[in-house]
Amino acid sequence: MMTKLTVAVCQCACQQFDFEKTLLHLQKYSKEAAEKGAQLALFPEAFIGGYPRYSHFGAVIGNRSDAGRQEFLKYHQAAMSLTDGNEKSTELQRIEQVAREEKLFLVIGIIERGGSTLYCAVIYVHPEHGLIHSRRKLMPTGTERLVWGFGDVKDVKAVPFNKDISLGAAICWENYMPLLRYHMYSQNIQIYLAPTADGRDTWASSMQHIAIEGRTYVLSANQFVQAKDMPNGYVLPKELSNSESVLTNGGSVIIDPFGKILAGPLFGKEGVLVAEINTNECIKGKMDFDVCGHYARKDAFTLTVKE
Repeated sequence: MMTKLTVAVCQCACQQFDFEKTLLHLQKYSKEAAEKGAQLALFPEAFIGGYPRYSHFGAVIGNRSDAGRQEFLKYHQAAMSLTDGNEKSTELQRIEQVAREEKLFLVIGIIERGGSTLYCAVIYVHPEHGLIHSRRKLMPTGTERLVWGFGDVKDVKAVPFNKDISLGAAICWENYMPLLRYHMYSQNIQIYLAPTADGRDTWASSMQHIAIEGRTYVLSANQFVQAKDMPNGYVLPKELSNSESVLTNGGSVIIDPFGKILAGPLFGKEGVLVAEINTNECIKGKMDFDVCGHYARKDAFTLTVKE
């Protein structure tokens, strides 16, 4: 039984909402993770396609502007599709090639173009089998709901890393949805992935809570974004107009099932965090607290998931 593996979180920025430039970034940080011995690497929310921080797309209650619609068109064009007709899209095939070349299981936050609707999504790319699963964010946060559609709970499921280890992802503030977390724990994942755009100091403590609650390893990856990483002409608040201004300060972290921080939090720069994990620690932790087992009190509480 395989219980040990080396995992990585890659804290890096989408490059000007440009697929070609961001693919080079994906190659660079995937290579660094692989060279550090990683077998699994997590990339942030909206790493491909971009997180449109500070954008309002010309929308107020009761009105939308032509300029805002034009901005949405550009954002839509920056997103990626998973399919082209009945075939895999060229973008997806190129991501699969990176996983194959680096022999690295990649989990990547993307903006997915599904027809005319955009979705904040995460893709699971196996080094041998290519894309094995994707899922869309169930509940976009705040104004994200203006430009992102809603995902389907049937896609919130454990994904096998191999026959012994499974993993699952909750995107950004989905991690504050207790019932969604419980649904994930109930699938006996050992590696809980949290790609995010939340760079606040409080994020790491939330990740520690989840690790302890689910008795899982938690990997969280955020972007480190400066104004120069945004598209040319992107409108930012005046105080952030300098090219070196920091829009998102990172905070990526790796945590064990007892809440111990193994790597990070990383702030103030791009980089790769790596840690060796042993999933037997998840079982050890559940001796005294198994949130979906002996601690669940299923005689008193039940969760119904409408798949």
